Amino acid sequence: MSTIGRRNVHGKGGVRFKAGYTSDKRKNMLRNVVSQLIISGQVEVTVTVAKRASQEADRLVTYAKKGDLAARRLAARFVREQGFVDPKTGKNALQKLFDVYGPKYKDRNGGYTRVLKTYNRRGDNAPMAILAFVD
Repeated sequence: MSTIGRRNVHGKGGVRFKAGYTSDKRKNMLRNVVSQLIISGQVEVTVTVAKRASQEADRLVTYAKKGDLAARRLAARFVREQGFVDPKTGKNALQKLFDVYGPKYKDRNGGYTRVLKTYNRRGDNAPMAILAFVD
């Protein structure tokens, strides 16, 4: 079989085109970044990841402000539970979201996170940023 018309097939013709991230990988990466943000308070990622994770984190804090069972279940669909535990308090990301950040931003109408651009990464010159919760 010739290599004409074959895409993403390893073989004599090699791989001519291979997509970087699938939507599943991107969603899992965002879940990990937002869960780590909830635990540690700030995360250093690329600018594009920070902007997208900021939207997700703001949505989750809005759920935490509601504080009811339905909002907790909606947030639990996105936040990672295993592996993301605060070493100081022993709470997982979902518990910390509803116990700490929900009451903290009760009187604030949006804008719970900020993206601070820092430097370009050495390996691939990607612009980096710090994603953090607003005090």
